[in-house]
Amino acid sequence: MLFAAEPVKLPPKEKFHLVLLTGQSNMAGRGVVTPEDKVPHPRVLMQNKAGEWVPAVDPVHYDKSMAGVGPARTFANLLADSDPSITVGLVPAACGGSPISSWEPGKKWEQTNSHPYDDAIARARKAMQDGTLKVILFHQGEADCGDAPSKLYHDRLLTFFKSLRTELDAPEVPIIIGQLSKFPGSKPWSEGKKRVDAAHRAMTQELPNVGFAESDGLTQNPDNIHFDAESQKEFGKRYYEAFRQLRASTHATDSGASER
Repeated sequence: MLFAAEPVKLPPKEKFHLVLLTGQSNMAGRGVVTPEDKVPHPRVLMQNKAGEWVPAVDPVHYDKSMAGVGPARTFANLLADSDPSITVGLVPAACGGSPISSWEPGKKWEQTNSHPYDDAIARARKAMQDGTLKVILFHQGEADCGDAPSKLYHDRLLTFFKSLRTELDAPEVPIIIGQLSKFPGSKPWSEGKKRVDAAHRAMTQELPNVGFAESDGLTQNPDNIHFDAESQKEFGKRYYEAFRQLRASTHATDSGASER
């Protein structure tokens, strides 16, 4: 006999810290899932495809059938462990293969039969009825490393981040960008990939509260495209460290301003 799952009990809104996950397949995750990845942290939830809160296990995303381990759960577990009074809610919105041009209002991405930007906004707004948006994680750009799209990437990315913050009424919400892959033994970066990387780094200077997580030393799946599961977990730690440093520097700036 099948029984319905018990409804998840949510904490007060201010104690439910939301993490919006955006980008393409290396944010969605393609790492191989093992039994340990199915063991949830007691204070980490995720929004399922139906928009319901459930215990967070991998795969967090459902963009494609090969969705697997990404950086999100490691990040969320560390965030939850940093403050025993909070619960963390993951809001999955990444879409495998999606170029930055598909992350514009009204645009559809055929590979996932979805509207990346519109869906991310809708899912985040639904989640924000229950919690408070604390950070946006972003890993995207592999689809834009060609010569022509890479030359347009900076401006499109800047517009995307500004629009996302505006529509979610979160002008200062931290954004953490994950660096493109630098897999051992892979060929040198193309000029297009260098442009995309430069655009990612530029966001940390051109927008407030943007951090950057390096990908040095991370390793790949046999497809030579996606980070493997262990590297995704390490990447989750790096996203969290970038977030922690960003938060610490913001608090230091705020304290300095209040003392003057």
